[in-house]
Amino acid sequence: MNVSQMMRHCSYVLNVPLKKIQLPPINMAFRAIGILTKKEIQIFNNGIPQNMPTFQKLIINFDCDFVEEQQNLLKTLDEYRNAFESGNLPDHHVLFGKMTEKDWGFLEYKHLNHHLKQFSV
Repeated sequence: MNVSQMMRHCSYVLNVPLKKIQLPPINMAFRAIGILTKKEIQIFNNGIPQNMPTFQKLIINFDCDFVEEQQNLLKTLDEYRNAFESGNLPDHHVLFGKMTEKDWGFLEYKHLNHHLKQFSV
């Protein structure tokens, strides 16, 4: 993944709580791991675990334009902020289980920060 693909990936991830991308159901074992991972990140203030599996819908393996993806990510972040501030985020995530606005904000921050650091952006 290059930096342009990373920005598209981050936009896609933000589109999950915006209800623009629906993730497929997962089995109970993966859901349990996801809930435990969410708790671990929150309790220990850890980052996103290295090589954590990614939903197929969120994998970007095609060329992307840097400027276009940068503008799109900023636009998606604004949409996400508006949804967050208006209390219009889902109360559940397929992998992480029950979610509050605080959960969404923390995990979205951790995810975006993980990738921005990964590419030194």
